Amino acid sequence: MENFKKVRTEDSDTEAESPGPFADLAPGAVEMKVKEGSKIRNLLGFAAARMEQPATRTIVFSGCGRAVTKTVTCVEILKRRLAGLHQVTRLRYRSLREVWESRPPPPGCPGPSLSVHKNVPAVSILLSKDALDPGQPGYQPPEPRPDGGGSQGRWCRSGSCEGRT
Repeated sequence: MENFKKVRTEDSDTEAESPGPFADLAPGAVEMKVKEGSKIRNLLGFAAARMEQPATRTIVFSGCGRAVTKTVTCVEILKRRLAGLHQVTRLRYRSLREVWESRPPPPGCPGPSLSVHKNVPAVSILLSKDALDPGQPGYQPPEPRPDGGGSQGRWCRSGSCEGRT
């Protein structure tokens, strides 16, 4: 591959073919597309501000490839900041096509190109203020808060909590 350079990456799954894992979303749902280079601070700032509005009931975080871990991180942080969020997680694979062209070929030879098809993992996570169907796959209920507040600054093990140092 040292004689080739990547020209472009195309998504083989078009939006018309696959509407997404949550087809029955309300029109006011916020969709967060997490990319590899996205800043968590920026994503969470926008998402938290929108979820604090009473009109916003649901938010969907989506990411694929190297952005999957960042997507999960954003969701977990948001769940800790905003209590009582119901979660549904959907996993799938997305088909990508990479187009590679040869570096300057020797004189008199046409430059060949390669097309590589890749299946990359993708995750979509729905967070909702409203109760969701607990029977659907990937459902997680809100985390119970025994003290009624956040867990910031405390470690809890086997029923006893200690303050952080």
